[in-house]
Amino acid sequence: MTKTQRVARIERRTAETDIALSLDLDGTGRIAIETGVGFFDHMLELFARHALFDLEIRAAGDLHVDFHHTVEDVGIAMGQAFRTALGDKKGVARYADMNLPMDETLTRVAVDISGRSFLVFRTAFPTQKIGEFDTELVREWFQAFTANAGITLHVETLYGDNGHHIAESCFKGLARVLRRAVALDPREEGRVPSTKGAL
Repeated sequence: MTKTQRVARIERRTAETDIALSLDLDGTGRIAIETGVGFFDHMLELFARHALFDLEIRAAGDLHVDFHHTVEDVGIAMGQAFRTALGDKKGVARYADMNLPMDETLTRVAVDISGRSFLVFRTAFPTQKIGEFDTELVREWFQAFTANAGITLHVETLYGDNGHHIAESCFKGLARVLRRAVALDPREEGRVPSTKGAL
């Protein structure tokens, strides 16, 4: 499987957002991200860097209302791109998990590229905002991404005090487990990693 086979481009236009996105699962962490939401851009940039995905996003949303539509719709588009780029999932490792430390915070993340969308998100924030960013939008992005990517994802922050660190540990943890789960296993010899023969 070559690099060009695991690339996807998505355009999503609604009355609330206009998004153009490209994703390369076999990249080097190259990023070009502009959503108009500074903290969100930061999370997406570190996600791409730690996953070693090349990610380009241009999003224009109704930020005069709030950040919700932009964050959710980018999650939808990223999930769609991820699912498309994976294709038939032949040869992927499929499962991965890790504990991601971020200073005083520790978050556990586990993923199954199962074709079944399911999110368990057990993370609480000490404040409602990080700067101007509503912390509840972290879960909204994870929900939108998971539902459209077709993955089973468990995220649980075991402990942490700083909202920025908690959010960052969730995004970095997801990045690192996806990096491992989409890796091609030469022992699979192009097979789908399931006794069903399909995911």
